[in-house]
Amino acid sequence: MKIAFLGTSAFAVPALAALVEAGHDVACVYTRAPKPAGRGQQERKTPVHELADRLGLPVRTPRTLKNDEEAAAFKALDLDAAVVVSYGHILPKSFLDAPVLGCINIHGSLLPRWRGAAPIHRAILAGDAETGVTTMRMDEGLDTGPMLLAEGTPISAADTAETVHDRLADLGARLIVSTLDGLLRRSIEPVAQPAEGVTYAHKLGKEEGALDWRRPAAELERKVRAFHPWPGTYFEAPKAGGVERIKVLAAALTLAGGTPGSVSIARDGFPVVTCGVGGLKLLKLQRPGKSAQSADAFLRGFALEAGTVLQPPIVLTIPQPT
Repeated sequence: MKIAFLGTSAFAVPALAALVEAGHDVACVYTRAPKPAGRGQQERKTPVHELADRLGLPVRTPRTLKNDEEAAAFKALDLDAAVVVSYGHILPKSFLDAPVLGCINIHGSLLPRWRGAAPIHRAILAGDAETGVTTMRMDEGLDTGPMLLAEGTPISAADTAETVHDRLADLGARLIVSTLDGLLRRSIEPVAQPAEGVTYAHKLGKEEGALDWRRPAAELERKVRAFHPWPGTYFEAPKAGGVERIKVLAAALTLAGGTPGSVSIARDGFPVVTCGVGGLKLLKLQRPGKSAQSADAFLRGFALEAGTVLQPPIVLTIPQPT
């Protein structure tokens, strides 16, 4: 097929590579414009842009798609289909209608569960046993288009957002090749999403990373995994002259009792914090501007003593999706 590829993040990279390898004619790659990054604030291209350059594909980086000029340029590509994955711009109707077979999206969940911006994180946070990838024909709604293909993968107790992200990116790459092949052969029929089972994966914010020790330990342990590596989880620990924000990079469930937020030291030297139900053993921590450390080593340089009671975070209440 003659296609356009619209994507930005690392999640989209395997899909673009797979489509080129499968022999599709990628007429153009659309991605977000380069942005200043790093200490030097030099402009950095997106992961998709970098791959497109290596493959010798033409790239466009419009700041907006909502003008007649961009719509005309997209229509002039005379596409069979467009593939959209983790792009970052909302496609107007003029773009959705331009390709013969429409715009095909790779979404990182088993729709209709977890429509929206952060499906991987929300699935882990909710304790879902399974997630997956769905390809769908896009419409003007938020991930509401008819489904084409879907494939699931289990979420293990060791999975983080990072591990699930990488697994789904590879799965999506394989599934989009099968989807285009099925559309070309007319062996796939779009299926409307069911009205039941819809949930929304609201966008993540850094403020959500605060660990509220009044919550059950199982919920907080899932949050540590769901928010790794971004936006991360944290708590505030007392120190001379105030408090210090400590990042939690890994944790495990354990038995504990007492006041939520109270600290004890396990026999293996790792700190344990009592939660609303159960306890959370802190395995890997990081101070601001410092390297990550095993939590037992962390205690040798930071006085987080047994008997300390960590206060709950003072943050705006974030409604959790259901």
